[in-house]
Amino acid sequence: MSSVTHADASTPPLPTGTLTFLLTDIEGSTRLWQAAPDAMQVALARHDVILRRGIEAHGGYVFKTAGDAFFAAFTTPWLALDAALAMQQVLQGEAWPPLSPIRVRMALHSGAAELRDGDYFGPPLNQVARLLSAGHGGQTLVSSVTRELCHDRLPAGAALKSLGEHMLKDLARRQTIYELGHPSLPRAFPPLRTLLAPLDTRLPSIAVLPFVNRGHSEEDEYFSDGLADELLNVLAKIRGLRVAARSSAFTFKGKAATVAEIGQALNVATVLEGSVRKAGNRMRISVQLVKVADGYHLWSETYDRTLEDIFAVQDDIAQSVVKELHTTLFGESDAKADQQASAQVAAAVKGRTADPEAHRLFLQGRHFLDRRTPEDSARGIGYLKQALALDPDFALAWAELAKAYVTEANAGWVPAAEGFARAREAVARSLALEPELAEGHARMGWIRMIYDWDWHAAEASLQRALELAPGNAEVLIPAGVMADNLGRLDEAVALYRQAVAQDPLRAAGYHNLGAALDASDRLDEAEAAYRKALELAPHRSGSRGFFALNLLVQGRGAEALAEAAREPDEAYRLWALAIIEHAAGRRIESDTALQELIARYQTESAYQVAEVYGARGEADLAFDWLERAYRQRDGGLTDMKTNPRLRSLHADPRWHPFLRKMGLAD
Repeated sequence: MSSVTHADASTPPLPTGTLTFLLTDIEGSTRLWQAAPDAMQVALARHDVILRRGIEAHGGYVFKTAGDAFFAAFTTPWLALDAALAMQQVLQGEAWPPLSPIRVRMALHSGAAELRDGDYFGPPLNQVARLLSAGHGGQTLVSSVTRELCHDRLPAGAALKSLGEHMLKDLARRQTIYELGHPSLPRAFPPLRTLLAPLDTRLPSIAVLPFVNRGHSEEDEYFSDGLADELLNVLAKIRGLRVAARSSAFTFKGKAATVAEIGQALNVATVLEGSVRKAGNRMRISVQLVKVADGYHLWSETYDRTLEDIFAVQDDIAQSVVKELHTTLFGESDAKADQQASAQVAAAVKGRTADPEAHRLFLQGRHFLDRRTPEDSARGIGYLKQALALDPDFALAWAELAKAYVTEANAGWVPAAEGFARAREAVARSLALEPELAEGHARMGWIRMIYDWDWHAAEASLQRALELAPGNAEVLIPAGVMADNLGRLDEAVALYRQAVAQDPLRAAGYHNLGAALDASDRLDEAEAAYRKALELAPHRSGSRGFFALNLLVQGRGAEALAEAAREPDEAYRLWALAIIEHAAGRRIESDTALQELIARYQTESAYQVAEVYGARGEADLAFDWLERAYRQRDGGLTDMKTNPRLRSLHADPRWHPFLRKMGLAD
């Protein structure tokens, strides 16, 4: 239980005037208390000693504590900074109990506040509290005001690194935020919490976890995963319900995470979990809806049915979940909630089949497509075709088949023209069968954007997909790519932020966000986004190369070179090295990397070659390769309008005619 303690008469009088306020708290303390209360009690006592000694040793005044949070005031701003650094160093070196690792976040801001009854009040306290809420454990954030007061009096080896401008809750203007850095402290932190679009906490929210396969055969894994996946997709179409994206929710498959940990990671208030036991034509499905805050089971049910009953079971689960959330959170009557849930689920399941065997084949096909290899893709497509042979009116299967064909074309497993033609035909069938299918509109928008370069038609398709599924990360990311391609970078950043809020454990959203921030010259924010993408997927193709070029533009050439060398995709590694070596004045090394890129990857990487020549300022060769990319229908060309590596070409008389040819001229 938290308690609040204020300074009393026995402590020295608190200062007044312009002060620097230092606020601290422990990241994830509620979870730590729940997991290991005895260890946490020992750790917290040590934490309190470290902070109190550190503050007082640097002339600070602890005027309030609340639970694990400390509130301190300093008359000298650089002493407040010294104190924060010293405390973080001690905290980092402390041997914490294994079950209670303490990671403290800190924030500093300066201003004049009102002293009343042993406590301070006013805007500076509000701002430093908001600043603290944007940080992460082990991180120290500093406002621009405090930075100006002490930037020339920093501790030895310390630096204040700009993280860019951010909107903090309840503050009218964007604030530039700085991070206190030192060689002894961690450098890699997730993006500030302001990178995520604000979530409407008034909406009910849920994560659907992969169901546990209790059957005797591992081959039935596709069925348990597919059932959870389908429930997630249905719930995601319910307006007024926020559903964590599949790619984030399914990262917990096979992991021993608690409901509280999952809820915190996915920013949801409830979790739907379950198990499936399939034997022949019989199945037993057990599900429970759990409240994250206290682990209370809001609803649970077990179904013993045949496979022919799968659709009735799915609908019953979805309706029960929606009904429970409406009655629990909004206080609606059972009758009203039941009626609403039935209507919403009926609308959300449009496009599915009524044939149990076609449904089983569909789940099996999607299971193999998720593996994203040429062999598994061909196998998955085969299962989808079998499903469609049984039910040619299965709109969702046509949309999934279109997605599979696009994946094959994008990966170079089939000729692009062939793959996109098949995808266009499949998605047209899906939309003819079900015109309100969000998946169909999203697939059509991607085809029209990446291959057709028909921007107006693509935007219309993606806008319709957003209207039908406004909270779907699979729609938000393509919509962000579209805005980026058309030069609407602020809109692209906003859409990507919504996507990563909805899908916080998926690297692709953070990578795209980083690229859009790079193009907007918001380099520090872009760096944070790339770091998060790499934290989630260290071996993701391209992300380390993009991160390396971000560091290069920031003037950190040695770091850029080291990161580029770690890029796992050879084409992206050569691309980044060619640019970085040229910037360092090492022409021979740059030429070597570029010639390797051309020799090995000229067919699929013509656009990347053009980028290298653009970054090197060689306009004639850059345009030669842009023309080659155009003839090859290279999808990379779609981002040329905002690509920072092509800026050297903007003043060239060939630039605007090429943009017009692409349909991207203003």
